[in-house]
Amino acid sequence: MNLFCFGAGYSLRHFIDTRRTRFASVTGTARSQEGVDRLSRMGVAGRIFDGASADSRIADDVAAADALLVSIPPGDDGDPVLAAFGQEIAASPRLSWIGYLSTIGVYGDHAGGLVDEATPTEASSPRAAARIAAEREWLALGARAGKAVQIFRLAGIYGPGRGAVEQLRRGVARRIVKPGQVFNRIHVEDIARTLDASLARPCAGAIYNVCDDEPAPPQDVVAYAAELMGVPAPRETPFEEADMSPMARDFYASCKRASNARIREELGVDLAFPTYREGLAAIVAGG
Repeated sequence: MNLFCFGAGYSLRHFIDTRRTRFASVTGTARSQEGVDRLSRMGVAGRIFDGASADSRIADDVAAADALLVSIPPGDDGDPVLAAFGQEIAASPRLSWIGYLSTIGVYGDHAGGLVDEATPTEASSPRAAARIAAEREWLALGARAGKAVQIFRLAGIYGPGRGAVEQLRRGVARRIVKPGQVFNRIHVEDIARTLDASLARPCAGAIYNVCDDEPAPPQDVVAYAAELMGVPAPRETPFEEADMSPMARDFYASCKRASNARIREELGVDLAFPTYREGLAAIVAGG
């Protein structure tokens, strides 16, 4: 099986690194030569694609791919992958599985209520509206071209080198408190497990929430990571007093609890880290 990845960021690099042997070849895009060089060190053929310019070999790579992963987010002008390579993807003779990485942010705010894949999406911000539009365009391409497109709505991603432990190590962790606020998370290994399971069971048009079992207040997660590391937890900062970027403040504007029942029941996913406790403990133990 040949795999092509549009956007080989943190999640897809982990997937490639840990599942490399299942693919005959892996090719991925990066925005710069530095990113291409990093992929080469992983044994991945790198191609430059930054939304405006693209390596001329990508069209042939797509034609030779059996599976396609897309992690590049939409921009102001829509989905850059579809704009540049939509026709080539639809016409690819071997392509039988497409995974599009989205976000549970498409559900908007539910005041802490439960959401699942049947919950209507809500364009609560321009970024959410762009994601919803991109999801629909990918599903439409799949239906039109007879390709099995799956949408993976990811919760907040963490893992080695990313998340509360890394923030504490760098001295930049904060415990921002907004009463009633909870977030789902997902360890990067459990994203890989879900993609693995979907590749084994393609389901055209399927949408999956990829999240943990326990949405939790962000300040509790940082405090638990500090306890595991044996360092003082940062003091709590009320949300109203926190100096935050517009994007971060927008992130706190929605509160929901996402269900992962579908990946368990339909794909048989057994989460390696069902809550942040197991995930953080593994990160700390791994050094």
